[in-house]
Amino acid sequence: MKQDPNCIFCKIIAGDIPSTRVYEDDDTIAFLDIGPLVKGHTLVIPKDHHESLADTPDELLARIMSASRKVAAAMKAGLGASGINIHQANGASAGQVVPHIHFHVVPRHDGDGHHWNWSAGEYGSIEEMSATAEKIKAGF
Repeated sequence: MKQDPNCIFCKIIAGDIPSTRVYEDDDTIAFLDIGPLVKGHTLVIPKDHHESLADTPDELLARIMSASRKVAAAMKAGLGASGINIHQANGASAGQVVPHIHFHVVPRHDGDGHHWNWSAGEYGSIEEMSATAEKIKAGF
């Protein structure tokens, strides 16, 4: 198993730091976030250390997503959640605090008080939108 001795999530996997686990399989663990957006907010992580989406093997990423789906279903059944948010950040500028890939699975209930502060922007023109798409395509 690939581990980083300085990673807080690797320490949780090893049992060196306590966690409240809600799910575990051969490749992943899921545990309650200690600073939940909503009670039940769970982090799903691979047992192997990978920092970001880009360096996580496709097969492992599929298993992390499968575990996230199982946690989401359990939240609906066990907590009576009427919705689920799944969030994943890559890099400090995107809000990633722990450099170990993880998915936030957040149960949602009508009136739970949490709101995503999303202010939609816009492109100045269809040409700007097309130029941006071309830059992304050039990255493949």
